[in-house]
Amino acid sequence: MNDKVAKLVELEKMLKNSDDEEFRALISDEIQILKSQLIPPHKEDDNNAILEIRAGTGGEEAELFAGELVRMYLRLVENKGWKISIQNQNRTPLGGIKEFIATVLGSGAYGKLKYEGGVHRVQRVPKTEKGGRVHTSAATVAVLPEVEEKEIEIKSENLKIDVYRASGHGGQSVNTTDSAVRITHLPSGLVVTCQDERSQLKNREKALSILRSKLWQKQQDEKEKKQGSIRSLMVKSGDRSEKIRTYNFPQDRVTDHRLPKSWSNIEKILSGHIDEIIDSLKTFEQDSKIKQILSDATAHSS
Repeated sequence: MNDKVAKLVELEKMLKNSDDEEFRALISDEIQILKSQLIPPHKEDDNNAILEIRAGTGGEEAELFAGELVRMYLRLVENKGWKISIQNQNRTPLGGIKEFIATVLGSGAYGKLKYEGGVHRVQRVPKTEKGGRVHTSAATVAVLPEVEEKEIEIKSENLKIDVYRASGHGGQSVNTTDSAVRITHLPSGLVVTCQDERSQLKNREKALSILRSKLWQKQQDEKEKKQGSIRSLMVKSGDRSEKIRTYNFPQDRVTDHRLPKSWSNIEKILSGHIDEIIDSLKTFEQDSKIKQILSDATAHSS
């Protein structure tokens, strides 16, 4: 048991056994400082974030919900004073989203948004439903850190690059030149497309940036699998299979299943006010890691 862990164990005992409120407050402050030292932030937390949103099961209703998630994150970006650079978006005639890929530019963007990765479900009566029945639809969110070229080397001989004309609703051409870019990374099979810019060069640069992030995530997954470590549910940013949150409109309730905890006022949350949810996840993750550290320390010392 190292000195910091031993001190934390001692302080936790003191906090538990003391009735003096002023003394407890001092101990609590010291405990928080120690916890932050024991669990430093990931170096990628300060990076820009690659945000991907796709409609899941539920047809048109899922596409409309995906569109609402896009607006939620765009408002969060605006509230934080960050910027957004769109790589690809496939909008539907009804105002929904089939796919949305963008880079969120701002210090700490990845550290904030990484908790949003997973399956988001919505439960409500669709506007197209005459019987008034509640339907469940879903959209998937993935969040990756933008990584620098020096961190992930991509060899040109490992790439297959296709160019084509960007298309809009119904597949009609929206550009007169072959500006859209599709990059296939042959060793991994990863495919990235970008068509939002009119410049083929800019689309290529954006697509390579996303590819680097995906390769970084793949590298992290393989490293952790090899080490036999179990990642916290909160940072499974690349995993779209984990159901993380349900937006229940009839009960005006948003439930995050990782805590589990619920919040009311869906409209406010969908307006980008999700800081309270993210902060709760961050605290829960930190507390879970501290418990594991203390448990391991106790097991080794016994």
